[in-house]
Amino acid sequence: DPFYQYPGGSINRVFGLIEPFDTGAWVIHIVLIVALKIFYSIIPGIQRDTSWFLTNLTYMFGSYLMFHWVRGIPFEFNAGAYDNLNMWEQMDNGEQFTPTKKYLLSVPICLFLVSTHYTHYDLTYFTLNVMALLGVIIPKLPWVSFEFQARIVEERLLTSIQSHRLRVRFLSGSPDDRYLDER
Repeated sequence: DPFYQYPGGSINRVFGLIEPFDTGAWVIHIVLIVALKIFYSIIPGIQRDTSWFLTNLTYMFGSYLMFHWVRGIPFEFNAGAYDNLNMWEQMDNGEQFTPTKKYLLSVPICLFLVSTHYTHYDLTYFTLNVMALLGVIIPKLPWVSFEFQARIVEERLLTSIQSHRLRVRFLSGSPDDRYLDER
């Protein structure tokens, strides 16, 4: 086993990497949100509602960029097996609705709710926050992922090939039957 287990996740022996999808790495999202809020709050002239809006927008943009835009992995030790997959599709071996994915799905929703509350439900902030939320949530849904779409296409292709074979066999019979009929 190339990984050492520890309470917060696992470390790859070869590369010394901490797996980013284990529960120990969940805290970084809260830390980033708090750091962004503090950063935008200390800028002179920015009010509390605007700082929450900018925190929400920055986190959503960074989350989309990290989990859905960048493809592949930064290290080349897998012979290109993950080159066409983004981090969300690589996470938890492509399984949907694991605890990590549920957590990462809930963080933008909670941040949206907090941001909407502190912007006093202003229509402009609300509209932009909803658009940012949808831009991050929709790519996380299972039917949007590359692997899921590939499986659907493969299943449809196999189904159409099998039904085509059934039609041809039904209309023409098997070659053995035709040979016996000709005799």
